[in-house]
Amino acid sequence: MAPNARLIGFLSGGSPDGEGRLLKDILAWPDQRLELVHDFIQWLFPLTEPSRVNPQAPVLDAPTIARIRSRPELQAKVRKSYRRMRRFYAGSRHWIAAGNHNHLRITRILKCLMLVGLDAEARDFFSWLSAIYEEERRKPNPGISARSYEFWRQAVHSE
Repeated sequence: MAPNARLIGFLSGGSPDGEGRLLKDILAWPDQRLELVHDFIQWLFPLTEPSRVNPQAPVLDAPTIARIRSRPELQAKVRKSYRRMRRFYAGSRHWIAAGNHNHLRITRILKCLMLVGLDAEARDFFSWLSAIYEEERRKPNPGISARSYEFWRQAVHSE
């Protein structure tokens, strides 16, 4: 099966990711597992460039993006993944730490949401992140760098 067909199958809920996990199972993981496992996020939120962390993960191309944008049930799956990750970030402030790997995950989530047509979700997430960033930047040792924030801003406002 071609990588993009595997991705569509994964997002549809019928096919596993590269490690044999179904989307519904990943979304049911406890927060601690979401934090500790590093090779699932690329399947939930694919991008147009390969992942350095998980080179076997699927990569979005124009036909796959168009397919996801045209199928509400696929967008709903990405939206469900976004909501799960939003709960993960809202449930703890552990990720608000300089250089935390979740800052890269957040960039990925924002970019993917924009690519697949979930602009409202991306803007909502960015707005929430912006409020946290504004709190952090007033601190002597902010947990979110201006550089991370700029990546997030560019992901949502790249037009």
